[in-house]
Amino acid sequence: MPIKKILLERSNAACELCSATDNLSVYEVPPVAEPNSDKSVLVCETCLSQIEKNSEMDNNHWRCLNDSMWSQIPAVQVTAFRLLTRLATSEGWAQDLLDMMYMEDEQKAWADYGVAADNIEQVAPTRDSNGTILVSGDNVTLIKDLDVKGSNFTAKRGTPVRNIALTDNPEHIEGRVNGVRIVLLTCFLKKMPGGEE
Repeated sequence: MPIKKILLERSNAACELCSATDNLSVYEVPPVAEPNSDKSVLVCETCLSQIEKNSEMDNNHWRCLNDSMWSQIPAVQVTAFRLLTRLATSEGWAQDLLDMMYMEDEQKAWADYGVAADNIEQVAPTRDSNGTILVSGDNVTLIKDLDVKGSNFTAKRGTPVRNIALTDNPEHIEGRVNGVRIVLLTCFLKKMPGGEE
């Protein structure tokens, strides 16, 4: 039997997240090796476009998760958890719902997989002035003389900055220059080739 037909029967022909009945389609909840109804949710066009990040999140629309998060269907629980996690950064009510939510270990691991994938997508890599990706522990050199705010010295072009630390902002790194730990803009840095001292 086709997956959509199974889901239509399971959901009484309504979106399993918001209960809308128009423009329903199958959403496979990642990761899906082999498409099947247990790994899928029937969703409306509004829910689908926001889940897949094709349109901006309408926070009020997702208040429907207050009901759908209690579904007995693991794929619906996982989808609700992932959406609430996304909303919790700006909506207190979403965090409150997450705090109440209970999932079996297997469903929780499945849900966390999607949250981790979302976080990887959202974090832009830190790059030097040439576009080379920087990671904590890299060594860089300054490509321009920089006046260091709050101190009485200028960091000279060519100064090495060893064992850098990344920050929350992909345009900044932390490192030591003249024994002082400072924040540097990545646009003024160049990664040292491996082994360069």
